[in-house]
Amino acid sequence: MSYTAPVKDMLFAIEHLARIDQVAQIPGFEDAGLETAAAVLEECAKFNEGVVAPLNVEGDKNPSAWKDGQVTTTPGFKEAYRQFAEGGWQGLQHPTDFGGQGLPKTIGAACGEMINSANLSFALCPLLTDGAIEALLTAGSDALKATYLEKLISGEWTGTMNLTEPQAGSDLSLVRTKAEPQPDGTYKIFGTKIFITYGEHDMADNIVHLVLARVVGAPEGVKGISLFVVPKFMVGADGSLGARNDVHCVSIEHKLGIKASPTAVLQFGDHGGAIGYLVGEENRGLEYMFIMMNAARYGVGVQGIAVAERAYQQAVQYARDRVQSRPVDGSVAGAAAIIHHPDVRRMLMTMRAYTEGCRAMASVAAAAYDAAHHHPDAQVRSDNAAFYEFMVPLVKGYSTEMSQEVTSLGVQVHGGMGFIEETGAAQHYRDSKILTIYEGTTAIQANDLVGRKTSRDGGQMAKAIAAQIEKTEGELTASGTAAALAVAQRLAAARAAFLEVVDFVAGNTKAQPNAVFAGSVPYLMLTGNLVAGWQMGRALLVAQAKAAAGEDLAFMQAKVATARFYAEHILVKASGLRDAIVHGGESACALPLEAF
Repeated sequence: MSYTAPVKDMLFAIEHLARIDQVAQIPGFEDAGLETAAAVLEECAKFNEGVVAPLNVEGDKNPSAWKDGQVTTTPGFKEAYRQFAEGGWQGLQHPTDFGGQGLPKTIGAACGEMINSANLSFALCPLLTDGAIEALLTAGSDALKATYLEKLISGEWTGTMNLTEPQAGSDLSLVRTKAEPQPDGTYKIFGTKIFITYGEHDMADNIVHLVLARVVGAPEGVKGISLFVVPKFMVGADGSLGARNDVHCVSIEHKLGIKASPTAVLQFGDHGGAIGYLVGEENRGLEYMFIMMNAARYGVGVQGIAVAERAYQQAVQYARDRVQSRPVDGSVAGAAAIIHHPDVRRMLMTMRAYTEGCRAMASVAAAAYDAAHHHPDAQVRSDNAAFYEFMVPLVKGYSTEMSQEVTSLGVQVHGGMGFIEETGAAQHYRDSKILTIYEGTTAIQANDLVGRKTSRDGGQMAKAIAAQIEKTEGELTASGTAAALAVAQRLAAARAAFLEVVDFVAGNTKAQPNAVFAGSVPYLMLTGNLVAGWQMGRALLVAQAKAAAGEDLAFMQAKVATARFYAEHILVKASGLRDAIVHGGESACALPLEAF
């Protein structure tokens, strides 16, 4: 099944919702307006449609293989990665000081969606490299930056993130990997790390591992964790590669999905100790790792949107081709393509509305990131940082849970053929499952939304967003069309449900923690649903005006119809979620443990 990048929809979100014109007023982004966005997206689409997408099914059938410590990637991956690096795609939104292109995240995020739609397994390698680059830019010494950043940004080398150990998953206080200080200022690293994405592969000359470890004598728990750079091959003063470091891949996992992406078990220090270089200060490793983690969390949310888009495209194509049964309204005399049947159309519209809503939400979040990091005004930076931080668990949690529903619907549209691997619909469903798990499960995103993002400020940020949504409702109501009024009504009801939940969460997190956290994931789903629905409302206003002016009529009318569908089929879930959160905490924890 081929992939066509939804460039027009991406540019609509970038122009009208993320407001690229405002991003382009930020110093350093003057040349990154709509024209640049369009040119970059068109080029990116060509590369991903032509080079990366055709390898997707091949990667599922012929995954990465491990033998004698070496990992061989899927046939074609190495060459595609070489073209990816030569095209400068790794450095798209990284600083020009180290050879990057310095483009805003508002543009980079759309390119990220394309490569993940084209091939989720392939795209994981650059995603982890991005995280390593972010951590080194923030906390790395000048020497570390000089040694590693240019090669990572060029894509010549790749990066990894090493947190998890057999006994330490999400609870990083249990990390046991040990770092012993050496007289020359380096450290020797000993330990085992599991689930390391692209921890070993044959696509790049060197792999730069960022590793959490505990310096000998450090405090117990998370306060005693430090971050280290541990290269696969040692790097000379002139940048040349030297001896192999003492880090080895002892196996790779056999997985439900993303099979072409090697998930490695790495052993550090079995032959005398792996040489590591401290990033920043001792015992501040978790803080630095969260820089990588936050970059990756946003990126994983985009992966959810990406795999949903691919599943939607495939389902539409199948629904146009598959002839089965006469339509219930008699509009076709005999059997017709299943796209004529109202339930199939409902499924396709659900897939489309979810994907467009989450794409719009992620695009707006990316623009906030750009302002938070680069705007000259301190207050603007601060406001956008708070908004972006609130959005990260929504982009990660809601978009990935959404991808599970959308890819499942994709299988359903195919009927029995969807359950057969040959059609490819099942691969999207299998691939998407990991997205709700890695870089923090949905519950971890939801705990963050409850604790750090809602309770800590008494719900202030949440209520500020609700006030912006109310303003959009007013604009929809004032426009007076049937579609706008329908969206305004549903948006208002969802916002009211949200505000009730915010008061419940902010008021009860300390007094009734079990009741609040039993509803934390439903709260995340309600909030993500509302914010994506708000963006669909904003999109409707733009599309309606453009359609009235006769501009790109079919696209704009489809945008209006999709926004209305979102409101009437997806936003309406908000009140049920509210009831479950506010009133359902007790029943969630009522059954005695021994009764399970």
